[in-house]
Amino acid sequence: MGRCTDQLTLQLDTVRAAEPFAGVDEAGRGPLAGPVVVAAVVFAPGRTPVNGLDDSKVLCARRRDELYARIVERALAWHVVAVEVEEIDRINIYQATMAGMRRAVEAVSHLAVAARIDGNVIPKGLPCPAEAWIGGDRRDRAIMAASILAKVTRDRLMVALDEQWPHYGFASHKGYGTPAHLAALDLHGACPHHRRSFGPVRKVIERDAPV
Repeated sequence: MGRCTDQLTLQLDTVRAAEPFAGVDEAGRGPLAGPVVVAAVVFAPGRTPVNGLDDSKVLCARRRDELYARIVERALAWHVVAVEVEEIDRINIYQATMAGMRRAVEAVSHLAVAARIDGNVIPKGLPCPAEAWIGGDRRDRAIMAASILAKVTRDRLMVALDEQWPHYGFASHKGYGTPAHLAALDLHGACPHHRRSFGPVRKVIERDAPV
């Protein structure tokens, strides 16, 4: 027990002292449709970070788009992963999010010696030491940047899906279970981009299944 505790403490100390490190965050765990998107961002040590960063949820869409462009220009490394509906339904949304985080960190691990993950869980199998930061998207600039990349990417994907499936309103609610989305789901049934493992979608599919 003592040895494991010492190893964990050493890992956390490595994360706190490490430069550069990857900030990691996700967007889209809760919606009924579309992928869950994970981003990892690494800023170069000693370089002035992007000004105006914040949790993506408190920024307007125009501001997020502006910051997205600055982040991808100024980051030492960045990577965005979209875990699609098929994988979400196969392994569940939690495991799909963890898988996305692993892939995002792996993609930047050649430049990041550690990772800071928004939330209270560290995915298993990361290629570097990591620390979970509750509220990290309000405390750490790399995590803020990751939250913006993930949110903007996912919003753009949902707008593209809206062009294919306009009667669901994906461009406005981004797949979340709003009254308008639930009404469209009830009226039109599920499309291939709905998460069949989520209760409201599953109920509609069961209702529409041939007897």
